[in-house]
Amino acid sequence: MDGNDSGGKRGPAHARKPALPRENEERLVALGRQLPPPSEDELEIVAGLRSSRRRRRLLTWGTTLIVMALGAGAIAQWVRPLPHAELTSQVVRLPGTAPTFAWPSSGESAAAVVGVGAVGQVRGSQSVPVAGLAELLTAYVVLSDHRLAPGANGPSIPVTADALAAYQAGQAGQEAEVPIAAGESLTELEALEGLLVDSGADMATVLADWDAGSVTAFVAKMNATASKLGLVSTHITDPSGVDPATTSTAEDLVRLGEASLSIPVLGQIVSLAQASVPMTTVVYNPDFDLGVDGIIGMKTGSDSSAQGCYLFAAQQNIGGKNVTVVGAVLGQPGGALGPTTAAVDAGDALVRSVFAALHSFTVFAPGQEFAQMDTAWGSTAPVTVARPLDVLGWPGLVADLVVRHRPVDGALPSGSPVGTVRAGVGGTSTRAELRMGSALSGPGVWWRLTR
Repeated sequence: MDGNDSGGKRGPAHARKPALPRENEERLVALGRQLPPPSEDELEIVAGLRSSRRRRRLLTWGTTLIVMALGAGAIAQWVRPLPHAELTSQVVRLPGTAPTFAWPSSGESAAAVVGVGAVGQVRGSQSVPVAGLAELLTAYVVLSDHRLAPGANGPSIPVTADALAAYQAGQAGQEAEVPIAAGESLTELEALEGLLVDSGADMATVLADWDAGSVTAFVAKMNATASKLGLVSTHITDPSGVDPATTSTAEDLVRLGEASLSIPVLGQIVSLAQASVPMTTVVYNPDFDLGVDGIIGMKTGSDSSAQGCYLFAAQQNIGGKNVTVVGAVLGQPGGALGPTTAAVDAGDALVRSVFAALHSFTVFAPGQEFAQMDTAWGSTAPVTVARPLDVLGWPGLVADLVVRHRPVDGALPSGSPVGTVRAGVGGTSTRAELRMGSALSGPGVWWRLTR
């Protein structure tokens, strides 16, 4: 049936378009030629309709793009990391009136609390002769090179010709000397005790020859050690301090005293009230204040150039902790008492005043507000300490606060741990955990989308 279809067209009947007879097409073309051309108003109307359609398309596409951009921005804002909350702390000044320390009325003086810092100094800007205090540096160098275990005597040291000559010269000059003889030997411990307890200048020569081969070489080591310890105003010309050109300052000697306490045997020797050395019976320490007001040693020295000098260490228990004070007084004239007695008395007065000022201060009690946790989204909440925060010092000192807290970028319940704080003065410090004192609210939806 399809094969005889008119026009030879194939395909389904519903897809075929009926063809107009040719005469009808010609009639329609003729009618079109008879229509009048459109007026200007009609053209404007057509143009307006076309422009309106374009605007509608642009508006539709623009709105779609804006909605898509806003959606993408909202998603990006929502997933973008939130800024961390900031913990603002405060500076803590230890309460009370700043103390007045018992500095001597003449000569140089300085003091420090080990682990806390310098107490202060007076008239300490110029290097001055220090007499026998230089012998502490001699002992420090020897023990740095030849360590002694507690209770050990150490190797045997022969008396050299230089040491014997130094002994004889010291006797002639009425210097403090430990009796020695040609061919004699001393142990390292005996030589150090003779040097530090009896201030034997000849012992300095014995130890210098043994350690470095000569006094000249040893003096070079002393100056190098002084530089390493930061004793910038110290200049050594001899190991005993008999030469007035061997000079230092009270502040430098305090640093030397602190360094010497790090060698246990040295600390033991300077705390001895007496010692036994060969060729004599017992030698006595001129530091008559040993054991008084917590004084545990260190060294006295005096001569016509240096006058009375005293380097001391003292220890007392404060707030359950052993606290050590190191101080130095130089250039004490002495008067009728003598320069050594004047220096020791001045040092003892200074020790008492420093310990009287030292206290353990509780700068924050458990549960006390330490700071505020501030967030970028406007929420705030107090932060408290979980245990007492104690600081050793004296009134007027500023305590250093070192805060470490974990990133906070959302809500936190009350009591949540948020970090730690260390509080202290100088090298001593105590640590406490920081916790939220109340709940911290998180950011709202609107803030997250509009930040």
